[in-house]
Amino acid sequence: MKKIIILAAAISGSIVFAQEKKSDTAKTKSIEGITITKQVFKKQSDRFVYDVAASPVAKGNTTFDLLKQTPLLSSTDDKTLKIAGKNNALIYINGRKTNMDAESLAQFLKNTPAENIQRIEVITVPGSEFQVESSDGIINIVLKKKMSDGTNGNMRMSNTQNKFNASQASFSVNYRKDKLGISANLNGGENIEPQSYILRNGTSQLKNESVGDIDDPNKNIGGYLNIDYQLNEKNNLALSWNSWANKSYNSTIDLFNTLAITDDKGITETSYTRTKNRADARNYNNSMNLNYEAKLDSLGSKLNVNAAYMIYKRFQFSDNNTMLPGITNWADFSRTKKTIIQDIPQIINNFSGTVDYIQKFKNDFTLSAGGNFNKTRTDNDTKNLTYDYLYNPAGNLTGIETSPETNHFIYDENIYGLYLTLEKKFSDKFSGKIGARYEITNSLGTADSFNPKNKTEPQKHQVIERDYNNFLPYLSFNYAINDKNNISYSFSSRMRRPSFWEINPVRNYITEVNYTQNNPFVKASSTYNQELTYMYKNSYFLILNHSYLKDQITQVPLQGFTKATDGTISEQSVLRYIRTNFGDRQEMSAMVGIQKTFFKQYLTLNFNAGIQHNINDGSLAEDPTTGETFVDKDGKPIVYTNNVKSTSLIVTSNNTLRLDKKKTWFLGVNYFFVDKQQIELGMLKNLMSLDLSIKKNWNDWTFAVNLNDVLRTNVVEIEDYQPNGNYNYIRNDQYRRSVTVSLTYNFGNQKLKKVRDIEAASDDIKSRTR
Repeated sequence: MKKIIILAAAISGSIVFAQEKKSDTAKTKSIEGITITKQVFKKQSDRFVYDVAASPVAKGNTTFDLLKQTPLLSSTDDKTLKIAGKNNALIYINGRKTNMDAESLAQFLKNTPAENIQRIEVITVPGSEFQVESSDGIINIVLKKKMSDGTNGNMRMSNTQNKFNASQASFSVNYRKDKLGISANLNGGENIEPQSYILRNGTSQLKNESVGDIDDPNKNIGGYLNIDYQLNEKNNLALSWNSWANKSYNSTIDLFNTLAITDDKGITETSYTRTKNRADARNYNNSMNLNYEAKLDSLGSKLNVNAAYMIYKRFQFSDNNTMLPGITNWADFSRTKKTIIQDIPQIINNFSGTVDYIQKFKNDFTLSAGGNFNKTRTDNDTKNLTYDYLYNPAGNLTGIETSPETNHFIYDENIYGLYLTLEKKFSDKFSGKIGARYEITNSLGTADSFNPKNKTEPQKHQVIERDYNNFLPYLSFNYAINDKNNISYSFSSRMRRPSFWEINPVRNYITEVNYTQNNPFVKASSTYNQELTYMYKNSYFLILNHSYLKDQITQVPLQGFTKATDGTISEQSVLRYIRTNFGDRQEMSAMVGIQKTFFKQYLTLNFNAGIQHNINDGSLAEDPTTGETFVDKDGKPIVYTNNVKSTSLIVTSNNTLRLDKKKTWFLGVNYFFVDKQQIELGMLKNLMSLDLSIKKNWNDWTFAVNLNDVLRTNVVEIEDYQPNGNYNYIRNDQYRRSVTVSLTYNFGNQKLKKVRDIEAASDDIKSRTR
């Protein structure tokens, strides 16, 4: 059910400033922890650093809440995090990333307490040593360094109320004894994710509207276990295991559909149906990483080797029904018009390896070189069974036509990568970094499909093979004009490979004529990023960003009557949201911000404001999965175009007020505003949210109450009007107004020390499971 309505995902991925889930990751250098006694936001080489060790924001919060209040970061959908000027944010914890899909990662961050975080590093333009996709940025969460042996941990419980009630709980424990370090976490919860939709589309001759609700119950459980052993002073060995499971049974879609058709004489005929869908889904994500690290000298040179295995499984069984009004009572919708039963499994296996060599020299020069290998296989054995119910003019059932369909899609992908990065600190004021990646991608997709309804049609066998090589340069420099002024510039080129579910050729039905369509023919797109940053006193900053996306991968709405390759035109108009490569896009942004404390640290202000300019240039007239073209009622071709430019204002403000001298009471006031802007699906209307929180610290306990979307203004609306008269309107309310009550308790020796930071080999696969 989560994949049936993916409009919000397309929307969140287009709000550059405001955010956007999976969900594509890479390794990051191990960074030594430091002790900071006050909150600081500053620019260091290729990253922004936000020290939160002594901040009142962290205590009692979840990691997700803390990230939303970090400078340059925000979220408009409470699921995905976005860096200003970036399409996506990749999450690292001490240089290691858990291999979770986007939904699982969001739940994990929401159930993990933030007390142990030392600082958050925001890398807006990652260097060549990072294997990232498109214009992705990196968020690296550095945990606190503890100084002695022992055991510590924390427990957190929370309850949230919006349309429904939700509960979450987590338990974390850390153990350190001499050369052995063990950390573990167990967390979970259950909730019902509600949504309401208004979907309108049509032409001057045809109008279609669907109004109703989606309720998606979820039960989650997950955690991790990390074992790190110091073989000697220079060699370490570690084993990490991450697991997550989700169960979503009895997810429902209930929509009331109105279809109005006007004939050539101007007479309008209106008919009504009802969509009642039900789905059961469950998914599992398990990954294991074996790490070996050798320290080569006292300057910090090292060799890091990883081997990893990940398995992701998702099983979904759905029952999609279109209901007709009753014969005597049209409001009871007791007759079934069509039933589509779908079995949609997806299994992903990934084997990964990385080797990183870092050589540091005495003259502040660093050479980094390495390589990676990823072997991924996905198995998607989809089965559809369609029942068409036939009625006579009196409304009585006369027969049922059955149409079974199968589509077994297997996708194999091998990625080989090599990188070289040179970094030099020329003086206390000037430093630079240059590098490049060379990536080789070989992929093979095979699809076997069969429709027994047409006995004369043989089984279709499709082979989709893609081999491409990419040279991806990177350049950056940082210049400290003086102790108050700093300027930096970065350029990077990247590839964006499609997510595994995007190339799985299945349809997820909203109604019988309205569905999403994945596309095995999607090819990788290219992105070129530039960024110029100016900072003053480590508190005020200006960021200018430009991104050019070539052959961007997005979701395109195609509607009308379909015309097959043999010239046959369908009897019913359809609306398909199709994943495909859709032209080029440019994103330009300028943002100013401030991160500073006032009034003897009684007020902590984090404010950003900027302008974003989008230039879209794409058109599509054919379903790339079937070859069908779209025509109007008279058979004239229909082309979906988006060549609209838009300029919009974005504002975010996260503020913490200390209410007493003892630093035990805190008030949070958070706000964001995203002006209307043109995205691929049309014109996205403005979004806004006001969030309030009150928090009380008492010894090792923290009590908190959070009010989200107080004004109930965070509701998505999209409008699109085409030159040919077609229109499309979407209104999606995810009931983001909510109240959350939480209780956190920290126990044990709070000076516990972890052995070291670890990187994982299969990180770059994570978000492509979204």
